[in-house]
Amino acid sequence: MKQALYRRQFLQFLAASPLFAAENPKDDPKDMKDIFNIMDFEAKARVAIPPAHFGYLSTGVDDDKTLRANRAAFDKVYLRPRRMVDVSKIDTSVTLFGESWPTPIILAPAGSQKAYHPVGESATARAAAAADHLQIISTITSTPIEEVAKLHKRKIWYQLYSTNVWALTERMVRRAEAVGCPTLVITVDTQGGRNTETEARSYALDSRNCAACHPVTKDGRKGRRPIAMFDSFPMENITTTNPAQNWETIKKYRQLTKMKIVLKGLETAEDARLAVEHGVDGIVVSNHGGRAADSTRGTLEVLPEIVAAVNGKMPILIDGGFRRGTDIFKAMAIGASAVCIGRPYLWALGAYGQPGVAKVLDILTKEFRLAMTQSGTTSISAINKSHIGFQI
Repeated sequence: MKQALYRRQFLQFLAASPLFAAENPKDDPKDMKDIFNIMDFEAKARVAIPPAHFGYLSTGVDDDKTLRANRAAFDKVYLRPRRMVDVSKIDTSVTLFGESWPTPIILAPAGSQKAYHPVGESATARAAAAADHLQIISTITSTPIEEVAKLHKRKIWYQLYSTNVWALTERMVRRAEAVGCPTLVITVDTQGGRNTETEARSYALDSRNCAACHPVTKDGRKGRRPIAMFDSFPMENITTTNPAQNWETIKKYRQLTKMKIVLKGLETAEDARLAVEHGVDGIVVSNHGGRAADSTRGTLEVLPEIVAAVNGKMPILIDGGFRRGTDIFKAMAIGASAVCIGRPYLWALGAYGQPGVAKVLDILTKEFRLAMTQSGTTSISAINKSHIGFQI
């Protein structure tokens, strides 16, 4: 019975999956005239991005429950519009670590962007620079950090996977410092590994020869694509996780760099308080886009307890399922300092390259500004919990 049920579930997954849509293209991914919202970019990306790569982009872990929880969380919060307020002038700007940005919308770190578009992170950097959005570059960048930094007119932040070899970790931090990165964003939610079933299932839908980009290891498994940040470093027995990392490791980072230290991947008030106690400069409320642990809450549901625990002592960023300007407004009303987007700009990158990323930023900025206007909030500081309500 279970096998029959799993088979039916898998067939339903294929029928509804964006991976299946890639085998049945209906839209021209070169034309943006019929793009009206972020979800439209996902439909285009299904056609433009190879199935295995789209599967990697789309995957959660286990049953993808956390992936779905991220989106479902937004439906539990509603806006409380205020009227008869002069909204002729709206200021969407935010300040993070003394730097002012025109909106709270940040491009989250995302690795291997050349898997979605040949220009990869360079196209993203150009779009971010043109609209003056903060960009966080990933450890798994497929474009060297030096090239990305040159394309962005402002200082980018660097996201770090602390490897199991400290010499490599130190080398990556030094490279980030050398290009002027002011902030080190340390991802802490992948230390235990993960089970990406949706990604694994996508391989069967891709007829390409993956060995061209992913060398096959001696035991027959698909190898890792070359990582720009690991260039010329001996890769034997290297992993992009460090299971031994703990709160004491923060001291090592403090001794290693003068960059601001932000922890990405906290989901509880307990860990938020520990971050404050250990002198961390900021946190990103994140479950890795639903691809860290399954059966957890959506990040928007987690946000209130973390805001209370931090109590204004540091900036709180958040990611996970943001698709509308109203989503961003809800997070800001609860107490977030800024919002990081991931899949939306990667969909657009895969479908349209730099113009697509620029369009995503434009859509979200306009929608967020409209949400502020409808709520009678003329600045970020005016947004508070009185402008939202929670469904019971």
